[in-house]
Amino acid sequence: MTLRPSTGTLITVAPTGAEHLKGDLPQLPTTTEELVETAVRCEAAGAALIHIHRRDVEHRPTLDLGLLREAVAGVREATDLVVQLSTGGSVHDGYAARLAVLDAAPDSCSLTCGTVNFGDDIFNNPMPFMSELYVAAQEREIVPEFEVFEVGHLWALERLVDRHGLPHGGAVHVDFVLGVPGALPGTPAALHACLAALPEMVTSWSATGIGRGHLPVLAAALAAGGHARVGMEDNIVFARGQVVQHNAELVTRAAEIATLLQRPPLTTGDARALLGITPAAEVPAAG
Repeated sequence: MTLRPSTGTLITVAPTGAEHLKGDLPQLPTTTEELVETAVRCEAAGAALIHIHRRDVEHRPTLDLGLLREAVAGVREATDLVVQLSTGGSVHDGYAARLAVLDAAPDSCSLTCGTVNFGDDIFNNPMPFMSELYVAAQEREIVPEFEVFEVGHLWALERLVDRHGLPHGGAVHVDFVLGVPGALPGTPAALHACLAALPEMVTSWSATGIGRGHLPVLAAALAAGGHARVGMEDNIVFARGQVVQHNAELVTRAAEIATLLQRPPLTTGDARALLGITPAAEVPAAG
């Protein structure tokens, strides 16, 4: 397989994450209503995919299935975005709860390709868990996005595909997450090191820059022919002394840069074609 050529840019928005506190950032979207409003504005700004982490009524990270289903249904009703759920949750979530995320029937799910240092914690992703999650996604026709925090994770990705075959839809999309303390730095050099090791089975890739790495990684990814993820999960500073007030600000800037580079934002339909995602299945009722 080879990289699928694209004259446009897939812009993913990751609006919430599991790290920032609502008390510190009241503008962080944590409720279903806030997530749906964010999805609508970000789609209008140029995003084609939304990467969702849920929070509970106390605004704490949760993998509660009812809340996940509610978010999937709400975003689908209000937008045409590709809906992707995080199967990472927070670093404290257990394997069973992370696997159960697939019961919310998203279009896509994240699949982290290995254990990684994550600040003062460890984000555990042993191969047996990765395999179980991968096969479950295949069976449910949910398309994984392979999250890579370290260059070695690319070999784990190869092992998964060699062992279990291609994902549903046949595409292999990688997102490089750069700048997490303890893992690869958020620099163009780190991105280029990853690209030098990119397996031939990969059909498309994007990159995420954490914190100060946000703009350098965004620019390097677009210049190298990749796609981009932005959002308050990864970066809450728009410019020096200016905190992000809405995720749409980050999406708008990414769309403007992509357009200047003559790779304008992909439509949601083009994004589905790139990622091998079939039309959304009916979401199971919450309960």
